[in-house]
Amino acid sequence: MGTCLFGGADRSATLLTWTGEDVGSKPKHSMVPVLTLLFVVAYCLMTMLIMEQARTINTQRNLIQVLFEDSAQLSALKGKAAQKQYAESQAKAKAQAQAPSSQTKKQDSQVQTPSSQVTPQAGTGSEHKAGKIKKPAPLKPPRDTSDDADERRALITI
Repeated sequence: MGTCLFGGADRSATLLTWTGEDVGSKPKHSMVPVLTLLFVVAYCLMTMLIMEQARTINTQRNLIQVLFEDSAQLSALKGKAAQKQYAESQAKAKAQAQAPSSQTKKQDSQVQTPSSQVTPQAGTGSEHKAGKIKKPAPLKPPRDTSDDADERRALITI
């Protein structure tokens, strides 16, 4: 199919395809070697690209691991610095709390104050308030679960 026989007055028959090319003649240039070469070149380029991507991914993985280690070390240093600062502030607060109370004892033993005069209490100064750490509020006990009605099972009556 797809061929037709054209005959002329000279009775020489030529076998032609629908496009008008001779079937019997070989094509002058074959595209198979060129396409094969292009395929091999494209395959090599793709392989090189995959190898570069793998190397880039490994480099990024190593960089992330190094940055994570640095971050962990930095967090540890910050934690130690915060603990040291907290310990120093606690020591200052204790020293400030002990210093005014010892001074008041010395004053009480040296001079007797009349009861009509008001003596300043130790630790009421602004420096004591700055170093004082508030105690956390006591926790409330949990409510009994038997007291609560389950809204999902509550009956609505009219």
